[in-house]
Amino acid sequence: MDVLYLLVPLSVVLVLLVIAGMWWAIDRGQFEDIDQEGERILRSD
Repeated sequence: MDVLYLLVPLSVVLVLLVIAGMWWAIDRGQFEDIDQEGERILRSD
């Protein structure tokens, strides 16, 4: 039962890190043009 005192705060911190990472990626424009990135592999330079 004592392990819950460690796991619950760690899981909350992990969720906050994931949310912060998603916010950072959206703010930096990582998801602006997903289709173009998939087609970039098929084009030869």
